[in-house]
Amino acid sequence: MVSLQFSRVAHDNRSSLAGFALTRHAAPRRSTPPARVGFQVRASNSQTDPDLSVSVNGFRMPNPFVIGSGPPGTNYTVMKRAFEEGWGAVIAKTVSLDAAKVINVTPRYARLRAGANGSAKGQIIGWENIELISDRPLEIMLKEFEQLKKEYPDRILIASIMEEYNKAAWEELIDRVEQTGIDAIEVNFSCPHGMPERKMGMAVGQDCAMLEEVCGWINAKATVPVWAKMTPNITDITAPARLALSTGCEGIAAINTIQSVMGISLDTLRPEPCVEGYSTPGGYSCKAVHPIALAKVMSIAQMMKSEFNLKDYSLSGIGGVETGGDAVEFILLGANTVQVCTGVMMHGYGLVKKLCAELKDFMEKHNFKTIEDFRGASLPYFTTHTELVRRQQEAIRQRKAVKKGLESDKDWTGDGFVKETESMVSN
Repeated sequence: MVSLQFSRVAHDNRSSLAGFALTRHAAPRRSTPPARVGFQVRASNSQTDPDLSVSVNGFRMPNPFVIGSGPPGTNYTVMKRAFEEGWGAVIAKTVSLDAAKVINVTPRYARLRAGANGSAKGQIIGWENIELISDRPLEIMLKEFEQLKKEYPDRILIASIMEEYNKAAWEELIDRVEQTGIDAIEVNFSCPHGMPERKMGMAVGQDCAMLEEVCGWINAKATVPVWAKMTPNITDITAPARLALSTGCEGIAAINTIQSVMGISLDTLRPEPCVEGYSTPGGYSCKAVHPIALAKVMSIAQMMKSEFNLKDYSLSGIGGVETGGDAVEFILLGANTVQVCTGVMMHGYGLVKKLCAELKDFMEKHNFKTIEDFRGASLPYFTTHTELVRRQQEAIRQRKAVKKGLESDKDWTGDGFVKETESMVSN
């Protein structure tokens, strides 16, 4: 693995990678990229194994699988384990300046199982959490970031940050996390519980005016790539994503969890997860959110393709990834990377080996040699309902024309007599 050395420079040229000769420059906004034509994309003729590595915003990962911000990135020990197992990158649990304000409760998770009455033996398809951002002192988290970068200089460590609606606080937090040597920043504009009353998380992601202002503060200060993490708890997710990119963010991550109430115990009549008899709405994740996440990522990818120069920006897909196939779907819709959080909580850090193996199997099946060979290949096949109606009517018209056969006796031929007869048979 080549060691990546970032140089802190002006915001319009944020990172230089000598090892890969990749330099980031400010990109012209809202230019239209060439159209991608589905699976007609040509794959390499090389006989080598598929290459799972990806280059994103100027840094390179051995594979597109990223530990999503949450419990799997909550301290040095678990992040070190993620690197050792082979994850492409790690996004640490979200930090803020004052961890003393963050007080968690237990239990803070609840599960939804498939099967009759949510049988305890049924497959877990939904997961709710009411967990807050990191409750560990910022100073400790920063020391652990620094230690991880010393031990794994060639691996990608991303800090997730969230603050109150205060410019000075955002600037201080950015400055402090950057000093540790982290490679990028993910901004949490999307946590659905715990902090919205302090104008944090989802409260910003749902307010485009506030988001635009905060992104302006962030991108004026940051000297590493910035990803904005979007909330699905909004009517049009492309609106905040567009503003985030327009104000300087290099990437979009979507989706964070969906605001939910997991359920009510029919024995106690109390909501789950139950804390001293009470609960609060939380964030929903796991397999059941995957189709919703795909739709949101598809919408963002379409917007990015039509309004931005895709090579200068990135998209990270999140939601219900437990298999390589789940990840492939995000990539087919245009995602550069795929984040996993609940999947790691359920299956462990070794899940990345299964994800990589299944991704490689998919690529070999279709003769794709790199991720870019198929990234976004399925995006052109989404259209409007009106266009679906037009296409189906045209297809029916063509099928009827084929079945119609000969219009007149003069059209019979000797050579095609049998086929001409078949064209007018109804069964």
